[in-house]
Amino acid sequence: MITPDAKEDRSLVLIVDDDEEVRTALQELMLSIGLDAICFASPRELLESELPDRPGCLVLDVRMPGASGLDLQHQLAAKGNLKPIIFLTGHGDIPMSVQAMKAGAVDFLTKPFRDQTLLDAVTIAIEKDVAQMAVARRARQHFARFSTLTLRERQVMREVARGRLNKQIAFDLGIKEITVKLHRGNVMRKMQAASVGELIRAWETLPADLRDKS
Repeated sequence: MITPDAKEDRSLVLIVDDDEEVRTALQELMLSIGLDAICFASPRELLESELPDRPGCLVLDVRMPGASGLDLQHQLAAKGNLKPIIFLTGHGDIPMSVQAMKAGAVDFLTKPFRDQTLLDAVTIAIEKDVAQMAVARRARQHFARFSTLTLRERQVMREVARGRLNKQIAFDLGIKEITVKLHRGNVMRKMQAASVGELIRAWETLPADLRDKS
């Protein structure tokens, strides 16, 4: 029995193809190896749907009535949705393939293709998404912790991340070195950083505009 939490961790493949038979075949292929799959008949149908936040990827047909798979790729990127994409096409189109890959597609497969070729591409795409989600999760954690810092603590964190020594930070901020040490200790504790290296990595995950304001 799959618990709700386990369900949320299972990979999900989003399939977009205007051919119902193709959608069904692809969905069955994904289910055959234990992956969940949701099908959409058009890019618009996917964009209008509320998608679960689960690791996975998209399998898109390139040529569809109305918006193409490439159009959908651009629309998703504009919304900040960076789910890995695998394109399928019945027409060998090298320029289109290059365009898709430059925009971040994991693979571009020409029909007909071997089931295993697609499954291998899906595996790579899901692994990529799992890694991306882990990075995004850590960034959210660092942002939440950073939000608990006082203005002075943020200033000290910025200077530490720049490689400045305590006495240099004290001089720049016009405070005593012992005060810098106090703030630095608070920063390390609140950011849950065990070393300066960890603190610097946390700093680098913060949005650039937020770092500039500190």
